[in-house]
Parts: sequence; C-alpha cells; structure tokens
Amino acid sequence: MEYTVEKIAKTVNGKFRGNGNALITRIFTDSRNQTGEELQLMFVAINGKRHDGHKYIDELFRKGVRNFLVINGFDCQRFAGANFVFAENTVDAIQKIAADYRSLFSFPVLGITGSNGKTCVKEWIYRILKDTKKISRSPKSYNSQIGAPLSVLMADDDSDLGIFEAGISMPEEMSRLEKIIRPEIGIFTNAGDAHQENFTSIEHKIREKLNLFENSKTLIYCSDNVLVDKTVSELKPKFRTFVWGHNENCNIELKEKICGEKTVLYLKINDKNLNYETCQQLEIPFSDSASIENIMHCIAFAMLENVDINVIKANLSDISPVAMRLEVKEGVNRCTVINDSYNSDINSLTIALDFLDGMSRYRKKTVILSDILQSEPDEKKLYRQVSELLKNRGINKLTGIGRATGRNSDLLIKNSGIENCAFYDSVDEFLANCNKADFNNEAILLKGSRSFRFEKISRLLEFKIHQTILDVNMDAIVHNLNFFRAKLKKNVKLTAMVKAFSYGHGSVEIASLLQYHRVDYLAVAYADEGISLREAGISMPIVVLNTDPDNFDIMMEYRLEPEIYSINSLETFIKIAAKTGICNYPVHIKFDTGMHRLGMTENDLPKLCEIIVNSKEIKPASLFSHLAASDDCRHDDFTKMQISRFSENCRYIEENTGCTPLKHILNSSGIERFPEAQFDMVRLGIGLYGIGTEYNRTNLLPAETLSSAIVQIKNVEQGETIGYGRHNRIDAPKKIATVPIGYADGLDRKLGNGAGYFTINGQSAPIIGNICMDACMIDITGIDAAEGDRVTVIGDKPSVYEIADILQTIPYEIMTSISERVKRVYSKIDN
Repeated sequence: MEYTVEKIAKTVNGKFRGNGNALITRIFTDSRNQTGEELQLMFVAINGKRHDGHKYIDELFRKGVRNFLVINGFDCQRFAGANFVFAENTVDAIQKIAADYRSLFSFPVLGITGSNGKTCVKEWIYRILKDTKKISRSPKSYNSQIGAPLSVLMADDDSDLGIFEAGISMPEEMSRLEKIIRPEIGIFTNAGDAHQENFTSIEHKIREKLNLFENSKTLIYCSDNVLVDKTVSELKPKFRTFVWGHNENCNIELKEKICGEKTVLYLKINDKNLNYETCQQLEIPFSDSASIENIMHCIAFAMLENVDINVIKANLSDISPVAMRLEVKEGVNRCTVINDSYNSDINSLTIALDFLDGMSRYRKKTVILSDILQSEPDEKKLYRQVSELLKNRGINKLTGIGRATGRNSDLLIKNSGIENCAFYDSVDEFLANCNKADFNNEAILLKGSRSFRFEKISRLLEFKIHQTILDVNMDAIVHNLNFFRAKLKKNVKLTAMVKAFSYGHGSVEIASLLQYHRVDYLAVAYADEGISLREAGISMPIVVLNTDPDNFDIMMEYRLEPEIYSINSLETFIKIAAKTGICNYPVHIKFDTGMHRLGMTENDLPKLCEIIVNSKEIKPASLFSHLAASDDCRHDDFTKMQISRFSENCRYIEENTGCTPLKHILNSSGIERFPEAQFDMVRLGIGLYGIGTEYNRTNLLPAETLSSAIVQIKNVEQGETIGYGRHNRIDAPKKIATVPIGYADGLDRKLGNGAGYFTINGQSAPIIGNICMDACMIDITGIDAAEGDRVTVIGDKPSVYEIADILQTIPYEIMTSISERVKRVYSKIDN
C-alpha cells in the first residue's frame, strides 16, 4: 500500500496534523511488531475494552515512528515532527482504509469463513497454487475485525489472487468484514459450536457468516453439512453454489478409502463446466475426517480455477499438516533453537522473526534461512524485503541455504548490515562445514521450506535428544490468558503465576511469553526462581511469594519484590534496605483472612501502619490475601467472609497510612466465580495452563501434552510376570511394549499394575507391572503398533483430570511433578 497522511485522513473522514504528504507503506496496531522503515509506518492506536494503544505512542516515538492514527482529542503537542490522523473510532478507521485499498485490487479475492479449518484451507490452497500464481493471503489467523483489514492492507497490488479469512464472534460483525474483503469466490468450511455464546443457534451463526458472500459470484461448501446446505438453500442466494459431498447431486461427488495414514479420494465430476475427466483419483497423506474435509475445499477451488490435475496431484502428495508449528527447543552450548522449518515466505518469515525478537534473554540472534519459495517474479525485490526484515530485527548472524539465497548473498549482506554471513547450496553442504562450537549462548531461528529438510539441522543443534517430550502449546496459554482477561473490569491489573517451573511448563519460556503479552506482574515462589528470570532477560516486575530474610539483599540486587507476611520479616527487610540506602522499595503485604498459612492478622494492623508511616525504605505496592476454597460452591459463605475481612483490612491500612496500594485476592477460580471482588488486580495461576473448575473447564485449552515412544515390543507367555516385584502373573499371552518414561520423569508409581493407561494409535493400553525409574511397560495386545510409534501419556486421553482422579489428587500435583529432565518443546499452532 502507498497512502499519504492526507489521503488517510480523507479516507477515515478525519483530520490530520503534520506533513500531509508523508508517505505510508505499512499500518500496524501491535507496538511490539514494529518493522520496516519507521518513517513510512503508521501506528493505529486501538482503544479497546482491555487495552489502550495510545499509551504506547511515547515508546514508539522514541523508536523513530512518526505517523500515528489516534482518537479525536488525543494530546499530540509533545511529539514534535510527528504526523497524526484523528478519527472518532480507530477500529472503524482502519476498516475504512482497508476497504478503500481493497477497491483498488485488480485481482480476484477468495474469502474463507466457517467454524474450523479456515487457516488450514487457506494455507493448503496457497501450497497447491503457489507455483502458478502470486498469492497474497492472511498471515497466521488474521480474521478478526482488526486482523482482516490488516491482512488486506498487507496484500501486494500486483498479486494474481488474494486469500483472506473472516471470523466473527458477534452478530453483524461479518457485514463489516464483507465491505473490506469483498470476495468474488467464497468457501464455507463447516459449522460448529465455536464462538456460539453470542448467537441464538448454530443456524443463526451460519446466516451471519454467510453475509461475507453477499456480493460473491460463487460459494464452495460441503453438502454433507446439513445445516449449512439447508441454510444456503433457504436464503436463495444470488451467487452460484459449487458443492462437493457424498451424494450424486453434488458438483463433485466424493468417495474415499482410508489406507493406514493415507486416504485415496475417488472423485466423480458431475459439473460439465469443469474441464476434467469425469473420474479422478487422488491420494492425500491424511486419514482424519477434518483433513479430508479441508483438502476437498482446496480441490474444489483448484478445479474452479482450472488448475492442471497433475499439478493438483503433485502438490497434494507432498502436503503437510498446517500446524505452522513453531517449536522452541533447548540447544547446544546454552542456545535456544526455534524450529519453523515447515514453510518459507515473507509472511511466515515476519511472524517467525517477531517470535525471535521476543527472546529477550539473548543478545546474539542467528537466522538460518532457506530460499523463499513463493512466486515473486522480481527475485531482487523479494530478497530486498528479506534483508529489510533482518536489519530491523537486529539479526547478528545469517546462514543462507539454497541457490536463490546464494545468488542474492551480496544484496542480503549489504542491505541487512549483517557482518557474520555464510551461504551454502544445500543443507548437506552446511552440515559438512558446521561446527557446533560456533553456536554459543544465542537464539537460533531455523526458517526453511519443507523441501530443504531443516530437521537435519534441528537434530544437530538440539541439546537433548530424548523420546519423552512435554509439548507446551503457547497459543493455548495465550487463549487462556485472554479468556480470563476478558472477564476483568477496565484497569484491573493481572499477575501471572510462574512458580514451580510455571507449573511444570518451563519458567523462562512462559515468562517471556507473558512479558510479550504485557501482563502486569509475574509471581514466583522463591528468590532463585526470580533471579533465573532476571538473568534470562525478564525485565517486568516479579513478586517473590515465599521470602527468606537471608535472601533480602540479593532480591534487592535483582529488583525482586518480596511478599511480606509478618511484622518480623518487614522489620528485617527495612533494616537491610536502610544499610544499602534504598528508599521506597516496593513490597507486597499479605493478610491471613482465613487460610491460616502465611499472612498478617487483624492484631498486626496497628503496628503495620506505624511501620509504614515511619519507614522511608519501603512503599507498599500491594495488599493481598489468598482464598482457601474459591473453587467450591459449598464454601462460598466462607469465601465471601474472606473477601469482606480483606476489604476491611485494606480500608484500615489506607485510612491510617494515607497510602493506596493495589489490592488483590482472587485466584483463577475466584476470577471466574467472584467478579465483584476483583479490586485492583487478580492473580492467574492454574487457569493460565488450561486447568479449570467445573465452571470454566470447557472454555480453557490444556497447554501441555506429554508423550513418549515405544522402544521395544515383545511377546510374553502366559504365567510370566512383568517388571520389578513380579506382581500379578499374566493369565494369557500378551504383547508388551516398553516406553522410556518412569517415575524419575514424574510418572507416579501408583499408575502401575493396570491403574493407569497410555493411548497409542487411538487405543488405550494399560500400564502393566510396576513403573520403573526410567521406563514402564504397557499391554498392547490387539493394538496395531510398532517400535517408534508415539504414545500419549497425558493429553486428550488420559487427561490430567483423569490421572488426578485415579491418584486421588489434584491436577496441580500431576503437572508440577513432570521432571525437568523431560524435554520441553514450545509450539505455536495457528490452525
């Protein structure tokens, strides 16, 4: 896009101040993702329910951004030399700009909506057509009231095709997106329960989503989805319908045969307008129904576009799941490896570099990059874009792999300003010349297309090669964070609990994610946890909950804020602070309102007030307490008593000291069940990781999957015993598999001897015999399994709730028991 400041002002029916001729080539709304030439960027300050983008304008101005779109009345006097566009509503404004830019497109647009599969369908269509068309498409899952217009504004004006997603959570939202996307062709993926809470029925939601295609020429959908088919028929749309399904009345009739992990699709082409032979046979590398549905949408669109059947077949055979799976692994020599070697184009490179930029613990950042495989006729233009991205992310070292990257090596070196560069024709050539000692204490991004086989590089640079893996879904954590944030009143702050290795998920990685998403505080149990976070580059406020007076001095050194739970600990802290000359150090004072673990009582309040008034060394940053049973409705009267007692204690402190610290008492279940007690801040713990009460369990996403692999299979005869102790002779011949996970990894021994089970290839396999330190055995009799097959230890089945029930404990214990020796893999999944 290329707009002047003056043109943007006219487009949004607003006014501007500054240089109206200043050129804008990119609009962004997330102050953390500032890339490109600062003078040609425009930041749109979104003023939402839970955030206000205007408060980041100072920071962006210091970084060099000089163009801003803000709400009417914003005071811009102090920003000398900056250009401002003023609008009544900045979300409306960005949508108007996108709609105007869309009107300039000379290429067709495909719009995709539905409950599930939008991103998957978009990415697979891109992979099928990328060699024949230049395609602009939504990055990630940009399909909201802000994401969709941003996607349109990112489109290249010389594209052959635009593909944009549209998602809604409220009625009337789709009509707004239709004006922005204006698709000539549409795909309706399916209809389900996602975001159902604001619609009267699924039919109501389908009708709302179909508004995207109000002015479309063609709509693709599956007639097997009865509600979608019925609703489309009832609407008697102006557009042509192009339908696939399992009946002969469809334009494409489908029959399939599942062969292991692959599926053969038998298609009968009933539409005489299609230039294909009547019967077609295609093979895809999936067997699940969701993938088959998604791939059929892609095939239908490709056939409407008259793509050569051999091109479709060739690209389908090598297609991979659209996990957009960005994995973070511990690397050699204190490095972190970010593996995003599933596709490579400008959009996905930008996303991966955004993630790399958030690795604040590392001063050195390395990118190993393959050729960019997208149909950009001007190769020099493409690699100038790449070099600009690398330059603006402060990359220290670049390794290029592939002939196109090599051809443009001089351009990449010159434009990016990276001095440490090397280029190789292939991964094998890189591996032959690679010395692991050259990588030390740095963040390494592996960004390559599947065809380059970057997994070879990943294996070389990984520190732990262990078959037992805890996969942590970072997107699930963000989803859970946003779920609870949406329940907070405006200006209520949030503390995120990262104690106990972030409930087993990994301290630094989770803390970095939370810092990126701007939670207000982190809380740890002990000072050494906080010190580790500081040394890893976490700069936000950190509260230490279990303080030891012996560590007060080092806590001050690392800017860690102590919980103070007794008069003695407060007096000790003040003495140590006085010796170092510290004043107004933030402390967090805890009251015992009924849990009777730690905290000051009502009897301590007069002395506490006296100390606060007379001590210049401290400043109460917050007053707080802990609820004992907020998740149990049987104890709601007790919980309300705790809240009332806490409120009285806070009022006493404020009236007798004149200070007004933050106040907080709610934990995860308290946020859900006692919204009236949010005070100034809440503390989010177990809910962040996807564990909820019966009230919110279905709204949260579990953030971890623990899995391992079968290392050996053997047949054991009747009458034999399995494992230590020779318990329970088997009563029939059995097929036994050994899995390398034991109680040293956190697998409770009480799950042995049939109490617990794993899932393999969709079937349950009971744990047989006693669990060993490093391994256990499972009964796979009657299950089709082979050595090397993955085994789910904790996931959908068995879930952490189920395991906790078996062991008569709580999910907390299960999660925090997973040993640190188990490799953590951090994934971002944008399906």
